[in-house]
Amino acid sequence: MAHKKPHLEHKTCLVCLRPFAWRKKWVKDWEHVKYCSERCRRHKADLKE
Repeated sequence: MAHKKPHLEHKTCLVCLRPFAWRKKWVKDWEHVKYCSERCRRHKADLKE
């Protein structure tokens, strides 16, 4: 069985630099999403040091 959603938008996480795909929970705020997970969002300050 083939993947049903092969053409989802992707971004690169600013912390871990891994690609991540669009998720339904981000439908209203996709342009502001910068991090792939809550863990990366919490560790964003580590980049500034």
